[in-house]
Amino acid sequence: VQLQASGGGLVQAGGSLRLSCAASERTFSRYDMGWFRQAPGKEREFVAAIGWNGGRTYYTDSVKGRFTISRDNAKNTVYLQMNSLKPEDTAVYYCAHSTGSYRVVVTPRIQDYESWGQGTLVTVSS
Repeated sequence: VQLQASGGGLVQAGGSLRLSCAASERTFSRYDMGWFRQAPGKEREFVAAIGWNGGRTYYTDSVKGRFTISRDNAKNTVYLQMNSLKPEDTAVYYCAHSTGSYRVVVTPRIQDYESWGQGTLVTVSS
């Protein structure tokens, strides 16, 4: 499955953006999907994940209450709605799918994801 992230841009602190990640195959619906980000000079980190059927979500503490992950399996697309953005949210955002299909547990571990897209840059100005 190939993934294409989009929707990044420049926004002021307190603003909102919605990222999209489109998958190339219908098998997308079998996989958990995750959003990760990498700021300059830092390691890639987990942001949010959603189960293959959309029933389970998982967020890193720093984005809880501000970001919402969702998916539309009919459109082979996962979204990340980002509200109340902060300068520390500035990073390249990547989407990826789980290494296994129909997982029972949504995991935040980067090693449990693969098929990384090219990323989309989010810049939040203060």
